[in-house]
Amino acid sequence: MRKRKKSENNGFNIWRSYSDMMAGVMLLFVLIMCVTLFQAQKSYDESIKERDEKIAMQEEYTLEILAQQSALEEKEGQLKDQDEQLKTQDEKLEEQKQLLAELAAKLKEQEATLTQQQSDLDEKTALLADQQAQIDQIIGVKAEVVESLKKEFSKNNVNVDIDSQTGALTLDANVMFAYDEAELTEEGKAALEAVLPIYCKVLLEDQHLPYLAEIIIDGYTDTDGDYSYNLELSQRRSLAVAQYLLDIQDQFLDADQISSLENYLTVNGHSMANPILDAEGNVDKDASRRVEVKFRLKDDEMIDELNKIMTDAEITENTDSADNAGNQEKSQD
Repeated sequence: MRKRKKSENNGFNIWRSYSDMMAGVMLLFVLIMCVTLFQAQKSYDESIKERDEKIAMQEEYTLEILAQQSALEEKEGQLKDQDEQLKTQDEKLEEQKQLLAELAAKLKEQEATLTQQQSDLDEKTALLADQQAQIDQIIGVKAEVVESLKKEFSKNNVNVDIDSQTGALTLDANVMFAYDEAELTEEGKAALEAVLPIYCKVLLEDQHLPYLAEIIIDGYTDTDGDYSYNLELSQRRSLAVAQYLLDIQDQFLDADQISSLENYLTVNGHSMANPILDAEGNVDKDASRRVEVKFRLKDDEMIDELNKIMTDAEITENTDSADNAGNQEKSQD
């Protein structure tokens, strides 16, 4: 009995040990499952957290990218505006280059014009200098002749009315002729004998003769009467003076001088032209009735022509200056 009871107790103990072992195994399994689940939950939580962090980071990156894209678009807009500005500036620059090219062409043309004008001016200056030298020489010769006439009359104590500039000798017709007559009076002949030999000898001297062109006798009347009648009267009076000069020329001139006088002598009548006026501007009839003896040098016409050339040159220079000023204003515009 006791053996069976002992055997049953042994069997019960084995079963109990097995149960305890299985319980332990189950407990271990549960523990393992709990640990596994805990670790899985932890891993899941970590994954969720990592995912959230990544999502947050991605959103942050997305915002940064959007901000960068917005900044990029803004910069692209600025670059586009700058490109348009550069294009506009390039167009303006091209226009300015074209304008500068046109101005350079005009400047080159103006330089050529100025060069030509300078050349013309130099040529005119040289010509005018030469002409001025000739004028100075001519004026010097005329002044010398007039001075010689004055000295010779003064030397012979002859008081005459001689023009200091032209050398014209004025003879009073009231002394030489009766009123309305053309025949020399004795008093007139005496006056002519006193002045004509001195006047003609000075003009026909060797130092003056090469420059002499004419010895002129001009007759004038007063303003009374008919012009045609006075023209004839003035011509007859000047001719009477010239004829008397030719009648007495052999008394004071040699043969060569006589030939020269006949070649140079000219007679004119001017009627009532160029009357003499008094201080109040009225015609002085006594002074207007006169005979003038004068001379003309060969180059008197040249002086007139040179004066005309100088006047024309001044007008041309003034015109060129005005044109250049106008061209400069246009260039500045």
